[in-house]
Amino acid sequence: MKRPMPLTFSMVAVAAVVAALAAGCASLAVWAAPAKTASVTRTEAAERADALFWTTLHAGDYEGIPRALTALTAAYLADPRDPVTAAHIGWLHIWRLGERARLDPAPPGITDHAVLARKYFEAGPLRHDRVLDLAHKHFASLRPGEARYLGFYASSLLAEGNIHKDEKLTRRGYFTLQDSVRAFPEFNLFTAGYTMSGQAWDGDSYREALENMWRNLEVCVGERVDRANPDYARFMRLETREGPRRVCWNGEIAPHNFEGFFLNFGDMLVKSGQVDTARVMYRNATLAREYPTWSYRGVLEARLRDAAVNVAAFRAANPAPGAPRIMGASRFACVGCHQR
Repeated sequence: MKRPMPLTFSMVAVAAVVAALAAGCASLAVWAAPAKTASVTRTEAAERADALFWTTLHAGDYEGIPRALTALTAAYLADPRDPVTAAHIGWLHIWRLGERARLDPAPPGITDHAVLARKYFEAGPLRHDRVLDLAHKHFASLRPGEARYLGFYASSLLAEGNIHKDEKLTRRGYFTLQDSVRAFPEFNLFTAGYTMSGQAWDGDSYREALENMWRNLEVCVGERVDRANPDYARFMRLETREGPRRVCWNGEIAPHNFEGFFLNFGDMLVKSGQVDTARVMYRNATLAREYPTWSYRGVLEARLRDAAVNVAAFRAANPAPGAPRIMGASRFACVGCHQR
């Protein structure tokens, strides 16, 4: 019986080189794979699914989300290169997670919507390689629409990181959010402030969230806002439907964006203990022409009445059933701006 040949240094070295080459070939093959490109045209199924998406959102039909998701997912599987379809799927997953206060109790699996939202934003309007490429270029040529999606994507990363206690994912979400702010501050300063509104009221992250909301006001009006008395009446003449500042007002996509913005800002100020300033912010919501048709007027009026009492309620880590919640954790976290 022959004895096995002993391994020599040269044999081990050759084996290591072969293994490295194999690994290198795999990496090279992945790197050289063709990029996923967007479809030039859209299918009829995608257009129909989009119509259902907008009908569901503008009706505030939270229970209709599964039906809209089914239609959009079918359209996406038929054309996985359609970025708009992918974005709308991602947004529905954000909505499902964001208004989980409607579910009593919310099932543990609700957290999976953060993962799915992130996946569809990566798969469609913000493929991960594209995100990194744009980040390296500081978004010099980024279209505002893409920057808006980037803010949503960052929010889903932060939610996923927080759920799974994944610090690397959380940091990636935070810095992606900062990139989105640089790309489209008029929109993503709000996204940054709103996303972080659930942080502890006395922490640095919450103070940063409030600062983002103040900065959002200032980029919308082009000047410093009086932070002791932020009466917005004198700025109403600036209302526009054109350019980046259109997102500071009401529009087709978010017919009550203005009212929702000031309701949320008032809530955040109440949580921080700035009750008098919060009341001014709440009253700003009533300046919109569309305010009389807003479904959440009653919520705003209750906020004005109960602002001082709500300080403790908004700070509670686990609100009691039926207790008022800060807008970002409420049943109208999304539809407060988007419901007709």
